[in-house]
Amino acid sequence: MHEIKRDLVIIGGGPAGLAAAAAARQAGCEDVLLIERDRILGGILNQCIHDGFGLHRFGEALTGPEYAQRYIDEIRDLHIETLLGTIVLSMDRERNLTVSSRKGYTRINAGTVVLAMGCRERTAGAISLPGTRPSGIYTAGAAQNFINLQNIMVGRRAVILGSGDIGLIMARRMTLEGAKVEAVFEILPYASGLPRNIQQCLNDYDIPLHLSTSIIEVHGKDRLTGVTVAEMDHFQPVPGTERFVSCDTLLLSVGLIPENELSAGASVKMESRTSGAFVDDTFMTSIPGVFSCGNVLHVHDLVDHVSEEAALAGEFACRYLGEDISQADTPIVIEPKSGVRYVLPQQVSGKSDFTLSLRVTEPSRDRAVWVRDGDRKVARKKLVRLHPAEMIRVKIKKDKLETARKLEVSVE
Repeated sequence: MHEIKRDLVIIGGGPAGLAAAAAARQAGCEDVLLIERDRILGGILNQCIHDGFGLHRFGEALTGPEYAQRYIDEIRDLHIETLLGTIVLSMDRERNLTVSSRKGYTRINAGTVVLAMGCRERTAGAISLPGTRPSGIYTAGAAQNFINLQNIMVGRRAVILGSGDIGLIMARRMTLEGAKVEAVFEILPYASGLPRNIQQCLNDYDIPLHLSTSIIEVHGKDRLTGVTVAEMDHFQPVPGTERFVSCDTLLLSVGLIPENELSAGASVKMESRTSGAFVDDTFMTSIPGVFSCGNVLHVHDLVDHVSEEAALAGEFACRYLGEDISQADTPIVIEPKSGVRYVLPQQVSGKSDFTLSLRVTEPSRDRAVWVRDGDRKVARKKLVRLHPAEMIRVKIKKDKLETARKLEVSVE
């Protein structure tokens, strides 16, 4: 097996990996290797041909490929080495990576590693979708790939289960391609996607959204012929509300899962609330020298925030090579409390300013996010609208952390 050494290895060539690589090089790291399993860089952005990307990062609305190309051009201008069509098979606690490509197997010893593998969609099996398994059932992202990248139309009469952003965007995309989207069904009492996507992708095209409703049976032998849906109460079907909806295509938009098999294989400490790694304010995981960012860390709603977070992770990874940024002996733990689903980072050193990211448990209006150290206020952010689909970010100043030992975050 061929063996090489690299100062910094970034796993994943999507928006997080690209931003981390560029930031690390700009911070002074000359030996950066970016590994991507696909044949091209850009990740999921390549199939996201709608606009709306880059409003925060570049101040203009870009399509996914346009947004990715901004970073790809930067990677090339910075002469950062890339390995395409290469899969990282394993990583250990000493940052030894085993990778596979058409050239064979390679063992890479890395001075530091940035995990930027992104996330994947939940499938029919993952949600135990009841009924038969005919053709015509796709995850929303798979359908997006077929239509946008391969010019293959997946169906003519569609139903969408789940109101995640990819499903909402595909409701519009299917309509624009001439398909009839019968409805979007969401098991929760509120939509899972961003409010702007509800308006632009459903309301603008008169596509109905049925909340507290789910599919209780799939019908069809060779090809999907329809689904039976019912209203739901505490995730159980309400008797007497069942109805049949004829369709030949079912798109699933029922959540995303961070791709953390490599992390788990290296025994990185995980956070059950995010399904990502447990990190500090430098985005370092429980393994010294291994950092995590982007959707593999926690699922984002805006790619601009992915790039911002990943750039910081790349800078910190570069700094790790030249100075001591090891985890604090007595870190300040951050815990989600009333109304908060998760917080990130989960612990901080208290030595620098940082941005706290969080999601709420349910929609509400005219509330405030409080960050407290016991009875002492550390930060407060008043919001007109709070929604689980929208990540909230709160800037925390280091001078507020001098005597802190544990921060509690709540919605009040």
